[in-house]
Amino acid sequence: MTDPGQRVAGPFPITGGDLPALNVLFSDAFSERYRRDGMAGVRVPPLNPAIWRYAIEGAGEGAMLWRDGLGRIAAFNLAHASGREGWMGPLAVREDLQGQGLGRTIVRAGIERLRAAGCTTIGLETMPRTMDNIGFYAGLGFVPQRLTLTLTLDGTPGTDQRPLLLGQLGGAAREEAIAECAELVAALRPGADYSREIALTLRFGLGDCVLLRDDADVLIGFALFHDVPLVEGRLREEIRVLKCALAEETLMARICEALAMQTRRSGALRCAVRLQGEYTAAFRTMIARGARVRWTDLRMSLGGFEERPPRMGCVLSNWEI
Repeated sequence: MTDPGQRVAGPFPITGGDLPALNVLFSDAFSERYRRDGMAGVRVPPLNPAIWRYAIEGAGEGAMLWRDGLGRIAAFNLAHASGREGWMGPLAVREDLQGQGLGRTIVRAGIERLRAAGCTTIGLETMPRTMDNIGFYAGLGFVPQRLTLTLTLDGTPGTDQRPLLLGQLGGAAREEAIAECAELVAALRPGADYSREIALTLRFGLGDCVLLRDDADVLIGFALFHDVPLVEGRLREEIRVLKCALAEETLMARICEALAMQTRRSGALRCAVRLQGEYTAAFRTMIARGARVRWTDLRMSLGGFEERPPRMGCVLSNWEI
């Protein structure tokens, strides 16, 4: 007789009631991944439930899970469509079900959802040292592109200056500013649209969006950030930039200054920016300002759905939650 714990069905939508079990599977699976990579002392903690709710609503129909015959969560995949920019993460398979093809099933389901959503970019990020992960995704048609480097900037202490925040605007002015952000992204990287992430961040009270304007009051840059703790039960130590668009790469100095000011106003110590590797001028700007490199991830894209560089300027898009 087949063990019902090994029979898997899905995908099913993720609901609020799934969060506790989802968080356990996430923590266990990623901790095991680190152990296999030789980092046995690393324990990945459960995520803040508010972050899960943001990610699930943002993914919409792309928030999928699979259950075993006993109704327990066997695997999950969150496939996000930011306009025509599609990416997957996090995704995981329960440890006792690994090696049976379920991983291929959930990735292919994510690809199908993103293709059905009209995405022209489909990608994900993984640890560059994890050879079997890279080989696994390569076997499904993904190709390596470049590194994403996580850099942190210290907050600016003792400042009375206030960066311009989208959340300070109300009513029609807020909607107009969100539309301006969409127009800027469309001009730099046609097809990408981060309006949903901006609106959900403000609605759930997870953070805000720093705006940069020129002397004519034209929007020339923005950075969407979260300042709630990423990890469940932790203190607020850093703010995290999820999306950033700059009309010119030279504006990185201005957005870093604004983010450093906002970091202390949020009650945090530092700001984390995930910078894609092709932006060498922006990287040098951040390093010159005292930024520290904390982590690297390998960006991979599905063959035929590779991420295209922006026409101009700088567009940073975090493919993690």
